[in-house]
Amino acid sequence: MNYRSNKNAITGGDYGCKWKELNSHFRLTAIPKPWPVPKGEQDMSDQRYQRGKRIGWLSSLLLLLVCLAAPAVQAQTRLIVRDSLGLPGLNLTCLLTGCKVVTGLGDPNGQLFLVTFPPVLNPVTALLRLNIQAGIISVELDQNVNMHEAYTVGVPSYLTDQAPTPYYGSTVWHGYLAQPANLIVRGDQTHSRFRVAGNGVTVAVIDTGVDPNHPVLKSVLVKGYDFTSNTSGGSENGDVPTSSNNNQASTATVNQRTVAVLDQRSVAVLDGGPYSAFGHGTMTAGIVHLVAPQARIMPLKAFHADGSGFNSDILRAIYYAVGNGARVMNMSFDFSNYSGELARAIRYANSKGVITVASAGNDGLRTVVYPAGLPGVIDVASTSNSDIQSSFTNYGAPPVWMAAPGEGVMTTYPWGTYAAGWGTSFSTPLVAGTAALMMGENGGCSSYSVPIGLSYSHYIGDLDMGFGRLDTFQAVQACQVLP
Repeated sequence: MNYRSNKNAITGGDYGCKWKELNSHFRLTAIPKPWPVPKGEQDMSDQRYQRGKRIGWLSSLLLLLVCLAAPAVQAQTRLIVRDSLGLPGLNLTCLLTGCKVVTGLGDPNGQLFLVTFPPVLNPVTALLRLNIQAGIISVELDQNVNMHEAYTVGVPSYLTDQAPTPYYGSTVWHGYLAQPANLIVRGDQTHSRFRVAGNGVTVAVIDTGVDPNHPVLKSVLVKGYDFTSNTSGGSENGDVPTSSNNNQASTATVNQRTVAVLDQRSVAVLDGGPYSAFGHGTMTAGIVHLVAPQARIMPLKAFHADGSGFNSDILRAIYYAVGNGARVMNMSFDFSNYSGELARAIRYANSKGVITVASAGNDGLRTVVYPAGLPGVIDVASTSNSDIQSSFTNYGAPPVWMAAPGEGVMTTYPWGTYAAGWGTSFSTPLVAGTAALMMGENGGCSSYSVPIGLSYSHYIGDLDMGFGRLDTFQAVQACQVLP
């Protein structure tokens, strides 16, 4: 799930540089500050935050002005509001200004809320009204995010390799384990050499939800949540009014980024329209499981089956993940406009020792997208199975920290079947799964050391791909010597 991105000058002040000299094969001179900031540097960090806050507010205002230039659409104005007086203060503010408090967004201070204004009120007026009220710290537009995908290239031969193979308590298709992506990052070799499988680590997957009944995944799923409908669970199965008869299944393209093994009736239902992103969350979860088969997976549904979602639901998912014990967060999505509250949520997650991993995007551009471009986030680009930069991937270091295979990655798909996907969405969980191995039983890495360990990658001679292509073996091996 990746979203169209535009280079944004906002990042110049708040982004900083993610790089430092971590190993001998890749050197840049700038020093990053994405992880714990030394006390003496806190004032400068605070200044950058305040500057980012002002710029974020102006960005929201400009975005609203652009929206007003388009044909009028009768819709509520959705705003993300931080109020130092909490819910009582914001309720009073809404009584004075005509807004409605929809829900809290889960920040630990109880200050962050989703607020709506009726469609009759000009959105710019709504934003300005709130900004002058007592207790209001920040106001920004609740961005609506929509999918822009990579493209499939044929049907991989391993997708039809259905030979039953035991794998950490379940039975999987042989092609899932024998696929090039797993061999390239040396997943199986890492498991056997270091006796690591991610045990003791929970990976939060913020996505379209996960199929809770998939035979490969159901034993490792923990309680999740559906923020699109405010219900417990995090399943994506209810989004589609059908299921697949796998006895009549064959390979078929279900959207421009995915080839799945399904019956033709299901393919006809899923072909475009409101289900263009269905299965995406189950696919990313399956890749995490491939790399870290004993890690727990927390499904957090922040996106609909058509690939659309709101920033407010992403924020709720981040705070939920941190509050419920996630140690790694996979975010296979991106959007182009900076969000001060998204940056704040990521900082909070990092301060609690949570590793945040996000996709670089599929625009084929040298650009910055979010959350991947934020300090503290491991930004993952895509490479081919020949260690060449994928044609669709965004690139440029910084913000790209590293790359991972992202072409024809075989993984789980709803209804107990499998699919192959193309895009940075599928590179990202390879890195998230590796982070789980590094922090889990026998891994030996602290959260602070994980980004450094991941930098012990396979250098492919392409500076735009950061430290190079993921090598899970070398990353875990680095944990044996890192603090």
